[in-house]
Amino acid sequence: MVFPKVFIDDLGRKVKINKQVQRIVSLCPSITETLYALDLDERVVGRTRFCIHPKDKVQSAVRLGGTKEIKFDRLHSLKPDLIIAEKEENTPEMVAEMEKHYPVFVADVTDVKSGLEMISNIGRLTDREIIANQLVERITASKAQLRVGTKNPTVLYLIWKDPIMGVGSNTYIGSMMDLLGWKNVLLKFEGRYPQITERQVADLSPDLVLLSSEPYPFKQQHINAFKALSPKSKVRLVDGEMFSWYGSRMEMAFPYMQKLQAEIFGADLKN
Repeated sequence: MVFPKVFIDDLGRKVKINKQVQRIVSLCPSITETLYALDLDERVVGRTRFCIHPKDKVQSAVRLGGTKEIKFDRLHSLKPDLIIAEKEENTPEMVAEMEKHYPVFVADVTDVKSGLEMISNIGRLTDREIIANQLVERITASKAQLRVGTKNPTVLYLIWKDPIMGVGSNTYIGSMMDLLGWKNVLLKFEGRYPQITERQVADLSPDLVLLSSEPYPFKQQHINAFKALSPKSKVRLVDGEMFSWYGSRMEMAFPYMQKLQAEIFGADLKN
C-alpha cells in the first residue's frame, strides 16, 4: 500500500492514513470483535469497557471508558495510527475531538448489508483484504441458509424496561428480523428505538415479544410481566448479541436465528 492513503468513511468523511496501521483503537464492541477475527490481535491497543469479545484476547487492549465518553489521557498515551468509531455508538463530539489528533474512520451500520461492508472496509484499512473477503463469503453463505417461516408473525423486540423501549425502523436488529420474515410492530413509531407504554404493549398484542439480554439484562422473571400485559403473545428471552452485534458475530448469528425460529414457530418453513 502506498502512503499517504485516503479512505472515505460511512459518513462521507475523508480519512487520511499516513503509514501502515499498527496501533488500532476500536470504540465499538462489534468492531473490536471483528478486528480480532481478522487476525489483528497484536494491533488492537485500545477499546471500550463494553468491548468484551473475544474474552481471551481483549484483556491485552487498554480500556478507555464507555462508548459515549472515553478517557482522552489514556487515548493519547496509546498514540494510535487509527481509531475506528461507529455513528450510533459514539458521539459526534468525541469524533471531532479525536480527529484533531488521529485518523478516525466512522462506520454507520444500520442493516446486514452495511454490516458486511464494515468488514470489507476494515480489511482495506488494515491490509487484511483477503481474510476480510473470506469472512464476508462465509457470512454470506451462512445467511443464504436461512429459511423463512410461513407464518410471518408480528414481533415486538424490547431493549429496555423502565421506560419500555423497543426496536423501530432503520436498525440493524430490524434488518435481522426482516430476514426471518418477522413483522416489526414498531416500524410506524417515531424514532429508531421508540419508547412505549404498557398500554401500547397490550394494544399491539404481537404474536411474539422478544426480551433482549442487552442493553437491559432481561431475565426469566420479566417474561411473566410481559405475558400479563399481552396474554396472546409468546414471550421469549433472546441473546441480544446475536441480534445486535454485526461484523464477525454474524457468522454465528444466522444459525442462532434459524434455531430460534424453529423453537418458537416450529419447522413450518418456506422452500
